Amino acid sequence: MNPEKAARLELFASIEGGSTFWTSEIASQGVIHTLNSIKDGFYRSSKGEKTLSQMHPGGADQLLAIIDKAGGTFLSPEDLEWPTQLNDLAAMPIGLIVKGRVECLSQRSIAIVGTRNPTPYGARIASDFAAGFVDREWLIVSGGAYGIDTHAHKGALIAEGVTIAVIASGIDINYPAGNERLFTEIAELGAIVSEVMPGTPAFPSRFLTRNRIIAALSKSTLVVEAAFRSGSLRTARDAAELLRLVMAIPGPINSPTSEGTHRLIGERAAEIVTSVADAIELISSLEDSFR
Repeated sequence: MNPEKAARLELFASIEGGSTFWTSEIASQGVIHTLNSIKDGFYRSSKGEKTLSQMHPGGADQLLAIIDKAGGTFLSPEDLEWPTQLNDLAAMPIGLIVKGRVECLSQRSIAIVGTRNPTPYGARIASDFAAGFVDREWLIVSGGAYGIDTHAHKGALIAEGVTIAVIASGIDINYPAGNERLFTEIAELGAIVSEVMPGTPAFPSRFLTRNRIIAALSKSTLVVEAAFRSGSLRTARDAAELLRLVMAIPGPINSPTSEGTHRLIGERAAEIVTSVADAIELISSLEDSFR
């Protein structure tokens, strides 16, 4: 491993994802200079002290061994396989750990997200839309959680497609545990992506920070069902900030699980779609407007 990637791995393992401060420091100072400055105590703020305290004593070699043991690959922006669409993020990842096919991260994909407690209608729509996009040679990105995420991943796999799960824990932690078999199937043809080291548990804040990666990897985000206050709406906002198209599926007007999607549509923060053909046409028209 070259010195720059080794330095990036040390920073990756000690800095919580989604930090605009450290993203800025790395961009302006470089990874090696930033790492040395942390170790030399240059950053006397709580950020610097916390990061220094979380440095792995074994350095990059031992960190790489931990990743290898978990069956992962450490991917950094210096690598040719790095998905360059992530560079649009204000707090782009320092690196990623990928279990599965690294190359699929750069392929054309759409995010399908929504509530963890879907109605049968929402579950069916998520699965059907995922399969419809797979039939048109799109990859499906979601978060591996119960509910809409699970049905989107399964819909893609049933259609013999490729799907990517961006998770909030280490790649060796099956969270939620009930999706262990699903994660195995995803990694065989697609990829499981994490912004934390193996063995790291999923904290509530990590679900929010990983949402930006889901949004950035994808050309567009489709919200199937979401309550009025939902993490899926955060993914939609992240996508909108990146000038990615946000789409939403309408539901029954009296359904609590569709309040969030109706809010997006009502505020014109999302385009209403009722078919995969509608969605493809919207995405194509947006791409044409940028040419």
